[in-house]
Amino acid sequence: MSTACPRTGLMFIGNLEEAARKAAKWLVKRTPIRHLRDWGISFSLWPVHLTTSCCGAEFAALYAPKYDAERLGSLPFTHPRNTNLVLIEGTLTKKMARAARIVWEQMPWPKFVIAMGACAFTGGVFYNSYNIVMVYDVLPVDYYVPGCPPPPDAVAVALIKLQEKVRRGMWKPRDVEDKTKLKELMAPIYEKSREFLEENRKLAHID
Repeated sequence: MSTACPRTGLMFIGNLEEAARKAAKWLVKRTPIRHLRDWGISFSLWPVHLTTSCCGAEFAALYAPKYDAERLGSLPFTHPRNTNLVLIEGTLTKKMARAARIVWEQMPWPKFVIAMGACAFTGGVFYNSYNIVMVYDVLPVDYYVPGCPPPPDAVAVALIKLQEKVRRGMWKPRDVEDKTKLKELMAPIYEKSREFLEENRKLAHID
């Protein structure tokens, strides 16, 4: 007399697209695939071209032949939608803070932020200026690189530390914790965007 052997597994019932999304999410969270994903991300840290201040010279030196940060898997690129790393280079004025936030919002997850120089996180010599914004009020910073200016090899160390963090799976989507100053800073930009979209809707409706 034989008995049937019970089978165990997963079954997705219902909408095919929803089931495919659930299956993909389940697979990505499995250990081997998750480790492979994190390994790939760690060697694909592409900073967007966004020179905010004078530390941009150190950023340029980092990717020049002497230090050659591309060998670490990091390559500067032009478009926010094709990059996943923002390097804030020194002082961040209100004007550039708005630009940095808009660029960061266009970048796909996972995305990371490194702040270079004393001015980026304490204000430096401009600490009491009316026009200076602290990076942590605008973007969620992963690593700070001290110095005025920070040497290129110190920025390379920050890149390596970020790679280690990613490979350990210690990253998740996040944003600025206290958004009070961020809302105040970005309110005029968002209002102009809403007016622009509303005007385009009216023109499209007329046509």
